[in-house]
This record gives sequence, structure tokens and C-alpha cells, in this order.
Amino acid sequence: MHLQVFLCFGNSIASTRFLLQDEFNIQTTQCDNCIIGFMFCLQQIACIFSIVAMIVGSEEISEASQLLSCLSDMVYCTVCACMKTQHKIEMDKRDGKFGPQPMLVPPMQQMSRLDQQVPPSVGYPPQPGYGYPPSQAQGYPPAGYPPSNYPHLATHQSDTFDPLLHGRHC
Repeated sequence: MHLQVFLCFGNSIASTRFLLQDEFNIQTTQCDNCIIGFMFCLQQIACIFSIVAMIVGSEEISEASQLLSCLSDMVYCTVCACMKTQHKIEMDKRDGKFGPQPMLVPPMQQMSRLDQQVPPSVGYPPQPGYGYPPSQAQGYPPAGYPPSNYPHLATHQSDTFDPLLHGRHC
């Protein structure tokens, strides 16, 4: 089995896909058919370009052939990764690793509307001390600020050093 995966990777993925589809009675979707068909068409076009480049001997067609071959390999590897992920999910469902109801739809969330004064209670519960809507706006600065023993700038202005006043220029 390890030799099959190592030497015939594409065949291994395809056979596993067919086995799981047969075991779990899973139908191939139109999207799957489209992606797999695109992958095959891209590989065939790359092959045709390679044959034409070999017959004609054109350097431009040969470079286009190599580019298409590289692109088809990237698409192939991406599709293989997606298939292996689908295989893993199906086998995990079979083995009961998701619990009784796998992959439930998350609960519906609500957004607050402009005509609502208070948004719906969704998400974290309100924290104590942070009420909504906020309490009455306080004046600025609030009463008692700054404290009476706070030093004011006017009393310490003579202590500050100003380089412009002392002949130094930046």
C-alpha cells in the first residue's frame, strides 16, 4: 500500500475517492466535476503544446508548453490536497471523531439597527461597571481635576531650559 501511494500518487487518491464515495453513497457534485474536468483539460492542453513544440521545434511554443505543464501541476497538487482533506473528513465522520452531529451551522447572529437604542444581547455578557448606554456625560474636566496640590506649569516656567533663548539653534 505504501508503494502504491509513493509510485502512483494520483491513482491512489482517485481510488480512495471512489472507495469512499461507494462506501458512504456520496455523489460527485457539479463543482467537483468542473474542477476535475478543468484539471484534466489543462493537462491535455499542456501535453498537446509539448507535442507541437517537439514537432515544430519552436522555442516559444516549448516555453508555453513548460508554463502550461507547470500550471497544470500546480492545479493537480491543489486538487489532490482538497481531495485528501475530503477523505480525512469522511473517515473522521465514519470513526465518530466529530461527535453525534458533525459540523453544525453556527447560531444566527443579529446586528443592531439604527432604530434600536440598545443592541441585542449577543456575544459576551456585559461587564460590571460598564453599563450601556453610558451614564450622563460629565463636564470636561471633571470636578476635582486637577487636584489642588497639582503643580501648575506657570509656577515652573522659569526652571525650564529653552535652547532657542540661550543661543543654541537646532
